[in-house]
Amino acid sequence: MDNSFVLFLGRYTLETALLLSAPLLLTCLVVGVAVTLFQAVTSIRDMTLTIVPKLLAVGIVTLLFGNWMLQVSLRFTIEIFGYIQNIGR
Repeated sequence: MDNSFVLFLGRYTLETALLLSAPLLLTCLVVGVAVTLFQAVTSIRDMTLTIVPKLLAVGIVTLLFGNWMLQVSLRFTIEIFGYIQNIGR
């Protein structure tokens, strides 16, 4: 195991983490901006109004993309265990 392989594994891990978290983070960003604009226009300052729509949106996105996220996570795990198995030989 050399330095380039360690860098490859680190980069692959970060790319997979970014890929898995992107739908949820983008959803929170879009919903947060929309709710903030709504609060600025209506002058409503309720904390529940900021949290509940984000939770609902994240739940819906998780239901929609959950299968895909699980497949990506399983593929990553299988590849990492394959690398570990090859290192042990």
